[in-house]
Amino acid sequence: MMNPNPNSAAPTTVSAISSTPSRYENQKRRDWNTFCQYLRNHKPPLSFPRCNGTHVLEFLCYLDQFGKTKVHHQTCQFFGHPKPPALCPCPLRQAWGSLDALIGRLRAAYEAHGGKPEENPFGARAVRIYLREVRDFQAKSRGVSYTKKRKRTSKQTEGNNGTTTS
Repeated sequence: MMNPNPNSAAPTTVSAISSTPSRYENQKRRDWNTFCQYLRNHKPPLSFPRCNGTHVLEFLCYLDQFGKTKVHHQTCQFFGHPKPPALCPCPLRQAWGSLDALIGRLRAAYEAHGGKPEENPFGARAVRIYLREVRDFQAKSRGVSYTKKRKRTSKQTEGNNGTTTS
């Protein structure tokens, strides 16, 4: 049974050597508390077992009002410009990278509070699709393409580190 109570003693990944939680663990705890508060304030209030991917999407849309990233509408004259020369009325939104990191921390927090990975609402298909759409639209809005970073293979790193002398 999952325990949504943010103050409960949940298993943590903090090592026995360090008694202070890491920055990541602190952020994960704050994010979890924020989401639990959102559920309590939801009309009607939601219990965690009833929470699903749709509620996670509502939470992400709610967070947009606190965003700091200018996202141009397709009809805006600056759509596709990485550095627009003037101001426009387009909204500020949460950046894709911030939302992606937030969902990652909430997925981990859900499981740390006893949730089953296969029932994790933060890993729902609708949430993954939404994040992909936000990423793609924000990239188009700014006029920069998002390219996934590729892992370097051992042959590439050997070739790049080797120097030749004549």
